[in-house]
Amino acid sequence: MQNILVDHETAVRTFFFFGVFIAVAIWEMKNPRRTQTIPRNIRWAANFGIVIMSTLSIRFLFPFFTVGMAVFCQKQGWGFLNYFDFSYGAKIILSLLFFDMAIYLQHVLGHTVPLIWRLHRMHHADLEYDVSTGLRFHPIEVIFSIMVKMVFIAALGPPAVAVLISEISLNVIAMFNHGNVNIPEKVDKILRLFIITPDMHRVHHSATRAETDSNYGFFLPWWDWIGGTYVAQPQKGHKEMTIGLEYFRELKFLKLHWLLAQPFISKQGYPPEEKDDAGVSE
Repeated sequence: MQNILVDHETAVRTFFFFGVFIAVAIWEMKNPRRTQTIPRNIRWAANFGIVIMSTLSIRFLFPFFTVGMAVFCQKQGWGFLNYFDFSYGAKIILSLLFFDMAIYLQHVLGHTVPLIWRLHRMHHADLEYDVSTGLRFHPIEVIFSIMVKMVFIAALGPPAVAVLISEISLNVIAMFNHGNVNIPEKVDKILRLFIITPDMHRVHHSATRAETDSNYGFFLPWWDWIGGTYVAQPQKGHKEMTIGLEYFRELKFLKLHWLLAQPFISKQGYPPEEKDDAGVSE
């Protein structure tokens, strides 16, 4: 079964991507959490353009993807897990936990290291919060993340199927927890004990700095509890909170060419170590 999944990686990824995206998009339309004021067609065209460009960049730059890297490392006997006589199931579980922790730590760095923040801030500059936001990452940030994953895979030595599960889970949960979906409060309290819910991650997309610097997790909420970065609810409530950043709030910044240009625009304001010393023109 594992070999079938790995051998058909692209088909499996595609199936989950479109299946979950369509499901969350329908859920948003039927039962939204917030009223959106910016039409989807203005944002989604650019957000999907970014996805296409990121995908093409990865395929062009990397001869094999993360799953292929895991297969290669297994054949070479590389990685921490290969030095211990763990069962196959234990290796999968440990790999998934380590991957999720690594993503959390990388996300924290993305908010504290100015150079990485310049790449990551495009994700936060979306003025609405919905399923397409979960796909909106700058191609350079995506390439950087792939390189980090490659190094991590070589160091950890996870089973290939664990890498595939982790990648699919990351993609699926990113679309889910960025969804503008309404989940009853009682259900949300239970769910967020085990996974990142839309209400939990939405706090992270607040324009309020203290809230932006919280809830870094993507799948498991436990790292935020351990790291002291967990914030339960936004101060203004989910319906009244301001989504995005305190800058890049003009509608022009939702266009594809401006999304691509954002890391190179001097208008910064955050982290405080970098100051805005030049304006931004049309």
